[in-house]
Amino acid sequence: MSFTVNNVFSTFSAFHEFGAGPDRWGAPSVRARGDGAVARAAMHFTIFDTPVIRDLFRCLSIVLLKLSGWKLKGEFPSLDKYVMIGAPHTSNWDFPITLGLCFAARAKIYWMGKHTLFKGPMGPVMRWLGGIPVVRHQNNSLVQQMVTRFQDSERLVVAIPPEGTRKAVTEWKTGFYHIACGAGVPIGLAYLDYGRKEGGFGPMFEPTGDIEADMPRIRAFYADKRGRHPS
Repeated sequence: MSFTVNNVFSTFSAFHEFGAGPDRWGAPSVRARGDGAVARAAMHFTIFDTPVIRDLFRCLSIVLLKLSGWKLKGEFPSLDKYVMIGAPHTSNWDFPITLGLCFAARAKIYWMGKHTLFKGPMGPVMRWLGGIPVVRHQNNSLVQQMVTRFQDSERLVVAIPPEGTRKAVTEWKTGFYHIACGAGVPIGLAYLDYGRKEGGFGPMFEPTGDIEADMPRIRAFYADKRGRHPS
């Protein structure tokens, strides 16, 4: 398991879609495309599509979160489309805690991981867990694929850790901002706060296109949020 967590979360982002109807586990409402790796992979069958197992994991997650003292704060924004960022990201534990919170909230997620994770016998397992392989050096192509995905989707939320790494950083990656601007969608501010032992959802932010002005305003929301290993 340490191989999975250590490598997955080094390139982790989540790809979360709401289903139709009152059950948020519901079937995806977007159609698959044939002209991009992300579009082809996004609709594959995952643990979140497996009724008995997903419900079992939800119950287990609720119990484990309660026993460990973690609380889910807020609700997923009701908008059909937005980019969601999650910070701070400082530990391998962010991944299982985030998954537990998603199970508890009945959120269907996809996460994107380094393509090498999907080679060999672990590949099908990674995909069943919601993984989508990406090649890190194709950043510009990935942004455009995500913009196209938003344009072709009725309901879509992409969640991304803006630091892009567990190491202490002074500057965030800006891919999430460019995706939101290109797709014309807002940015949801989600977080893990180890100080309060809570994970939750804050306000929606409407990007203006002026990244120099917007980024400090976005980061201000996270000023009092503490990671497991604060910088």
